[in-house]
Amino acid sequence: MEPHQILEAILWFVAFLFSTTVHEAGHAWVALLGGDRTAYLGGQVSLSPLPYVRREPIGMVLVPLITSFTQGWPIGWASAPYDPLWADRHPRRAVWMAAAGPAGNFCIAVSSFLFLKAGLAWGYFVAPQRIGFSHLVAPGVHGDLAGFLAQGLSMFLTLNLLLGTFNLIPLPPLDGAAVLGVILPEEKARAARRLAGSPQMSLIGLVVAWQLFPKVVVPLFHLLIRLLHPGVVYS
Repeated sequence: MEPHQILEAILWFVAFLFSTTVHEAGHAWVALLGGDRTAYLGGQVSLSPLPYVRREPIGMVLVPLITSFTQGWPIGWASAPYDPLWADRHPRRAVWMAAAGPAGNFCIAVSSFLFLKAGLAWGYFVAPQRIGFSHLVAPGVHGDLAGFLAQGLSMFLTLNLLLGTFNLIPLPPLDGAAVLGVILPEEKARAARRLAGSPQMSLIGLVVAWQLFPKVVVPLFHLLIRLLHPGVVYS
């Protein structure tokens, strides 16, 4: 691998580690606010990645590192524990717990977008000649810092936009399946959560979600480009 490819893979892994930590910390924090101390007692109401790495070392470190270096894009998983009896007693609180993870990702995405737009307005960044997930902007000034920020912010924006969107697909075991419970009566929300928790439904949901998601990525990325660079056309 070339040195720039190694650096890019490391940056992808760092972005994944931080973004996934924020996602799971959102679940844990909202669960604590709702009365479930399970994740809190496990040290997971925290922005430190260590509790999540200890819980899921393969999904948080091994697989994301391998895929970052071999695929140019991190794939992995993480989890925050919760008390299913608490969720059964309080299905609405469980819905907010589920929604908190993607909300954390969207907060990172919006922050990254605003930094990029500010940099474009000030001339610190410019529209790139060729655009991609890790190159939404190009440095508009000389210096390693501008290039590092352009690439890093691009990665944080893209990764968190896609993570948040993927997790909102209303299929188990994704958060979107639980979030649907906010529009259902409590008893139906409770029944839907139990059904979504079955291993068979989770497996089917993941397979279907992976098939559906590519159809969402392309229009979502095109929309992002139009918002970042209005008037610029990329083939």
